[in-house]
Amino acid sequence: MVVALRYLKGAWAPTFPPVITEQSPRRLVVFPTDDISLKCEASGKPEVQFRWTRDGVHFKPKEELGVTVYQSLHSGSFTITGNNSNFAQRFQGIYRCFASNKLGTAMSHEIRLMAEGAPKWPKETVKPVEVEEGESVVLPCNPPPSAEPLRIYWMNSKILHIKQDERVTMGQNGNLYFANVLTSDNHSDYICHAHFPGTRTIIQKEPIDLRVKATNSMIDRKPRLLFPTNSSSHLVALQGQPLVLECIAEGFPTPTIKWLRPSGPMPADRVTYQNHNKTLQLLKVGEEDDGEYRCLAENSLGSARHAYYVTVEAAPYWLHKPQSHLYGPGETARLDCQVQGRPQPEVTWRINGIPVEELAKDQKYRIQRGALILSNVQPSDTMVTQCEARNRHGLLLANAYIYVVQLPAKILTADNQTYMAVQGSTAYLLCKAFGAPVPSVQWLDEDGTTVLQDERFFPYANGTLGIRDLQANDTGRYFCLAANDQNNVTIVANLKVKDATQITQGPRSAIEKKGSRVTFTCQASFDPSLQPSITWRGDGRDLQELGDSDKYFIEDGRLVIHSLDYSDQGNYSCVASTELDVVESRAQLLVVGKPGLTYLGSPGPVPRLVLSDLHLLTQSQVRVSWSPAEDHNAPIEKYDIEFEDKEMAPEKWYSLGKVPGNQTSTTLKLSPYVHYTFRVTAINKYGPGEPSPVSETVVTPEAAPEKNPMDVKGEGNETTNMVITWKPLRWMDWNAPQVQYRVQWRPQGTRGPWQEQIVSDPFLVVSNTSTFVPYEIKVQAVNSQGKGPEPQVTIGYSGEDYPQAIPELEGIEILNSSAVLVKWRPVDLAQVKGHLRGYNVTYWREGSQRKHSKRHIHKDHVVVPANTTSVILSGLRPYSSYHLEVQAFNGRGSGPASEFTFSTPEGVPGHPEALHLECQSNTSLLLRWQPPLSHNGVLTGYVLSYHPLDEGGKGQLSFNLRDPELRTHNLTDLSPHLRYRFQLQATTKEGPGEAIVREGGTMALSGISDFGNISATAGENYSVVSWVPKEGQCNFRFHILFKALGEEKGGASLSYNQSSYTQWDLQPDTDYEIHLFKERMFRHQMAVKTNGTGRVRLPPAGFATEGWFIGFVSAIILLLLVLLILCFIKRSKGGKYSVKDKEDTQVDSEARPMKDETFGEYSDNEEKAFGSSQPSLNGDIKPLGSDDSLADYGGSVDVQFNEDGSFIGQYSGKKEKEAAGGNDSSGATSPINPAVALE
Repeated sequence: MVVALRYLKGAWAPTFPPVITEQSPRRLVVFPTDDISLKCEASGKPEVQFRWTRDGVHFKPKEELGVTVYQSLHSGSFTITGNNSNFAQRFQGIYRCFASNKLGTAMSHEIRLMAEGAPKWPKETVKPVEVEEGESVVLPCNPPPSAEPLRIYWMNSKILHIKQDERVTMGQNGNLYFANVLTSDNHSDYICHAHFPGTRTIIQKEPIDLRVKATNSMIDRKPRLLFPTNSSSHLVALQGQPLVLECIAEGFPTPTIKWLRPSGPMPADRVTYQNHNKTLQLLKVGEEDDGEYRCLAENSLGSARHAYYVTVEAAPYWLHKPQSHLYGPGETARLDCQVQGRPQPEVTWRINGIPVEELAKDQKYRIQRGALILSNVQPSDTMVTQCEARNRHGLLLANAYIYVVQLPAKILTADNQTYMAVQGSTAYLLCKAFGAPVPSVQWLDEDGTTVLQDERFFPYANGTLGIRDLQANDTGRYFCLAANDQNNVTIVANLKVKDATQITQGPRSAIEKKGSRVTFTCQASFDPSLQPSITWRGDGRDLQELGDSDKYFIEDGRLVIHSLDYSDQGNYSCVASTELDVVESRAQLLVVGKPGLTYLGSPGPVPRLVLSDLHLLTQSQVRVSWSPAEDHNAPIEKYDIEFEDKEMAPEKWYSLGKVPGNQTSTTLKLSPYVHYTFRVTAINKYGPGEPSPVSETVVTPEAAPEKNPMDVKGEGNETTNMVITWKPLRWMDWNAPQVQYRVQWRPQGTRGPWQEQIVSDPFLVVSNTSTFVPYEIKVQAVNSQGKGPEPQVTIGYSGEDYPQAIPELEGIEILNSSAVLVKWRPVDLAQVKGHLRGYNVTYWREGSQRKHSKRHIHKDHVVVPANTTSVILSGLRPYSSYHLEVQAFNGRGSGPASEFTFSTPEGVPGHPEALHLECQSNTSLLLRWQPPLSHNGVLTGYVLSYHPLDEGGKGQLSFNLRDPELRTHNLTDLSPHLRYRFQLQATTKEGPGEAIVREGGTMALSGISDFGNISATAGENYSVVSWVPKEGQCNFRFHILFKALGEEKGGASLSYNQSSYTQWDLQPDTDYEIHLFKERMFRHQMAVKTNGTGRVRLPPAGFATEGWFIGFVSAIILLLLVLLILCFIKRSKGGKYSVKDKEDTQVDSEARPMKDETFGEYSDNEEKAFGSSQPSLNGDIKPLGSDDSLADYGGSVDVQFNEDGSFIGQYSGKKEKEAAGGNDSSGATSPINPAVALE
């Protein structure tokens, strides 16, 4: 606003609307000898014209007799000079000033002029007041009314103040109250004086003659309120103003006054009690002070009370005051006027001093939620508005103008300014712009590009550009462009980024002896173009070499302090600075001991400890005194007083409390019957010192217990008992050598006698109770001196039984394919047989909706709080059948279950398990895949999408494969030189699922088949060939052959992506050549030699080594063994056996392999049998490298070859076989257990 006014008053705009600059106060009281001066001054261009109203009617000061109008510029003030004492009465009223020019009219607030004459006491006849000694009396004052607060004094004829105390009091109304009169109050000159500050006059009332009749028998009486006289009253207090409450009572003896606040605590920081507690004054009243305040007058015979009910209200006050503003043509002007008060103020708007209700209806303004809004303003809409808010406690007024101007953009910041800052700091480039409409501000670099692309650059609303974390390359010129619809202007800001000042070696903390000297050194690096400075500070103050003193020596970054004293210790800082930055490094100096003393740390031991006032032991008190410990150059902060009881807890010390370090004695409050041995330890900032020598042992007398056990509980551990337990008292609370516990109990709700038992252990078992019955329980400490305080009653329960309640299911709501909402009705608590702790919700998957699983069932559990009867089960498998059980449970266990089954709807499937690309030609690829493990429904097919990754390719192609049994697809017409991204998704009726993605190209892109990094290793009778598939290389089939002299092994067909192959049945210590063929073309050759000691030559086979003979003999031996076992069983059982034995020998149907599922077909992972076969008993492992060796790589590959040997096998789920515990092993890779990748 200041910038706007300066701009308007400059050459750009010679006019601006009127603004009230000075006015008279809202309330003006004049007295007979005063002139009446009403002020109203305003600024504005063109020159402002003034007019006045009185009580809403036009008032012309110049036409009134005795009126002088000030002729100064920008003033409409006037003065009325009177010629008699009553002239001011003629001019009383409510005045308002209006200041106008062609741009609008501003308005002053209401000025209430009140005229007050000379004060006079009304004539009255004052009769003597007669009263008997001991009675109460009130001497009235009743001063003349005044618009200004006046002061009341009671004096006698000698101008001496009447003495006031609890018995004699002057009230806020000026009356003089006597709670009871004495013969000494008998005077004839009680005079009330009234001081009127406005007229600087003091007047006095006629003297009052108080006559007190003496009596020999003054009658006592309870208090009675003289003011206020009724039992309650209602007051309104104004927010922010003081509240004064008063209670004056009579009675004999003289009553005392207390103040209470039933609705909450008294605000102690704002409450004062005056006039001998008869007056309560509450400062700065707020809304929280609403409520009841009660005064209580008391003496020995009774009490009287009065209740003040205070309601806090408030004059109007601003929440958002409307502000003057400049607008450009076409903008929307909005002036907010938000006020608050109690009661809620009424808000009215004026435009140029005229209420909006009196303006023409075609005006384009609108009032919305207290705001005045003008849309599409034009220069003719320039105006001064007034927002006025009033309630019964006051009035608020705000003038705010809307000035619509067209001003070209102007940048008020000087052009070509240079800013300097150091690296790492923040620079601020200024660009203060002005114009109407408000110009937009942009910051550009030397290339004309906005600088805000760098997140280190940030703009402010006032046009300033901030640059944080400055770097050396930020040096340069920056351009500020300000533009509106009139024009655009630019300034240049030059930024120079300098090297930051750094302290390379700072001062180090030191501990030096008194009288010695210390040297601190400091080295720093500076930007060479800046003026460097290194100064020193001690505890925040600058250090300088003193004239004649050699205390400090400062030179070349060195500070030497001579003749160290304790006052020299503190923090010393090296301050390295330039005109742009300041860095500081701090070190601490400690001055220790006398010369030769170097110890610094925790205090020394307390040297002496004395007990006194031992006669106080009968009151469980004793006084402990000690001598102060050595502080070791660190002030003692506190002393810790501890005790030990060598009888009950030897060598264990307990703290009785801590006292300040400047204190060397204290009186301790002790517990009864404790053998106290004391010690004292000093503590400073380095920690505690050694404790003092122990004191003599004192024993406090026995006493009845002062505490009862805590945490009393009653719970049954069987259905027919209740175990009452509690936390036993600490020994120091026994107050005697032993303590026992008086346990009482009875059924809750009965008024019969308590059953009780005294025990020493902290528990009691109550037997033969009914199941889950509430009992009232009390546990009281008892010792030889008596009982403890009356214990509190605790409710306990006898033992719980298993619940009999069965939750009644209301239904299951399907939320989505993986979540359901289960609801049930609350159970009958009488059937719970205990405390209902909650509900156990158990659920498990029975299988897919296509077929149920016979695998091991995994059950999930959810515990639901007792006050909840629903739960959301999430993470369910789509398209599955579930079984659900809900059980109520208590502390004993769970009750019977309610059961329910439900099914989840179909969802989208998981991703396909595999996707392989095989090159067919330079323009075609064969895609192979396996279906997803999780169908989550009925598969309806697949969605295949692909698009080229290289530039120049076509957009994405996508098509549906509607055969869910499809496992391959041939893509043709592919570009031979582009790489593609392929995406495959399985679909159900719910849509496509997660995609599997592969990238690759055709044979032309892949290039010549290359085995890349291929190697071979050998054992004694095997060899492992491994290679790293080249990235981007097409998968292809090839043959491998092992050749030795006179021997040939192998001939296996392999896949390139397989990455390794193991050949078995090789001869030891033999050289082999390994040949690789692709499409019958020789591709690679390598050599390997097996380990061992040479070939093993076997003798010619004889009759005993023939296979058929060995098998025949083995079968005969096995048959004889079975017959012997059957004979033994029959002999031991007498030839009989039970049906159960027969049944036990039968195989569980769920443990049998599923005949309808084979590894050559796909099935859902959750629904497979545990295994399709078991390892052979003789340990034979079919060797890899035989004619169908690929079928043994994971037990899950169905391998076939075309006539040309190309690979057309399908992959089935290897995961199922591993989970089922088949032939695959999870062991590490080895020649016996090769890790073979199929993809």
